[in-house]
Amino acid sequence: MVIEYLTEGPKTIFSSWKQRFSPKAYQGSANEICTEIVKACWNGKYFQTSAQNFTQFWVRDFGWCTKALMDLGYKEEVHKTLKYALNRFKEHHKITTTIAANERPFDFPVPAVDSLPWLIHSIRISRFVVYPYQNFLNKEIEKFFQTFINPQTGIVKPELHVSSIKDQAIRKSSCYDNCMVALLAKDLKSMNLYNPFDKIHYPELLKRHFWNGKFFYDDLSKPEYVAGDANLFPFALGIINDEEMLKSSLAEIHRAGLDSPYPLKYTSSRKHVKFVWQELLMRNYESDAIWMHMGLLYVKLFKTMDKEKATEIKQKYQELIEQLHGFPKVLTADGKPYTSLFYTCDRSMLWAANYLML
Repeated sequence: MVIEYLTEGPKTIFSSWKQRFSPKAYQGSANEICTEIVKACWNGKYFQTSAQNFTQFWVRDFGWCTKALMDLGYKEEVHKTLKYALNRFKEHHKITTTIAANERPFDFPVPAVDSLPWLIHSIRISRFVVYPYQNFLNKEIEKFFQTFINPQTGIVKPELHVSSIKDQAIRKSSCYDNCMVALLAKDLKSMNLYNPFDKIHYPELLKRHFWNGKFFYDDLSKPEYVAGDANLFPFALGIINDEEMLKSSLAEIHRAGLDSPYPLKYTSSRKHVKFVWQELLMRNYESDAIWMHMGLLYVKLFKTMDKEKATEIKQKYQELIEQLHGFPKVLTADGKPYTSLFYTCDRSMLWAANYLML
C-alpha cells in the first residue's frame, strides 16, 4: 500500500497543478459538457472517477453513478468496470476504496465502511452476474460484519477509525456509515449472497441512535451541529421514508446554510470536527466546502418536496457548469473552485452522469 501512496499521490498533485494553469475546458451546453465528461471517464477498461486528477477506480464514486450510467445506456461499460474491479479485488483477497493504476487495490486513508456496500449496490442495480464471484463476496461480507459491526447493536463499532465519504474526518460510528450498512442489508435481501443482517431493522436503529426530533446527528457522539451527509443519505438511499422527517432535515440543512450558495456542505464550520493531520494540506476541504456529488442527490430529494425550488437549483448548476466549462468536484464556501497549495479542483468528474439524470 505504501507504493500506491507514493505513486498515486504525486500523480494526483501533478495533475492538479497542471489544471491550475491550464484547466481542461469542455465546450457547449451543460448537458453537452457533462456528456463529454462521462465519455472521457471511460478508459476502455473501467470508469475512472475523473478524466483528470482521479484516474483510478474508486468504488464509492462509481457506486454514486452506477444507476445514472445504466440509465444513460452504459450497461456494457458498467459491467466491464465491475468485472475489472472484482477481478482485482478477488486476486488480492480484499475489497478496498481504490484500485491504483498498477491494478493493485489499496485503502485511502484507511479501510472504509462503505466500500463493500457501494460495490454490492452497483452489482445489484446493474444486474451484473455475480455467480463467478459468489464465494469471494460471501467471504468479504462475513469479514465486513466481523470487522465493522457490533453484533449486539448491529451498528458500526464506535471505537473504530474508518475511512468514509468524509475521509479526512475522525468520527464515532457516523450516521452515513450506518446508512451504508443499512443499504447493504437491504440489497442483500434480494441477492443470492450471505446475509448476516437479515434480522436487523436498520430504519429503527438509525432513528433510535441518530434522530433527535429535528435532524440526524453526524455520529454517535451526538454533536449539536447539522451535517449535510447525515441528513441526506438516510433519505437518498431509501432507508428512511418518513416525509415529515425529510421536511425537518431539509429545513435544518437550510437553516445551517449548508445549501448556500450551492448544495451541499458537510458542515457550516470546521470547529466541531476532528480531522486527520493530512487535512492541514487541504484545509477546509471537508468542512464548509461545497460538494457537488451530494448536491445532486439533494436536488433529487428536493424534487419530491418542491419541484420549483429544485428547478431553480438545477438552473444554478447549469450556469456554473457552463461558466467553468466543466463539472467541478468541490467548491469553496463562497462557491468558487476549491484550490490549496497541493490541490486544484477537478472539473471532469464522473458525477456529471448524475447531473444528466436530474
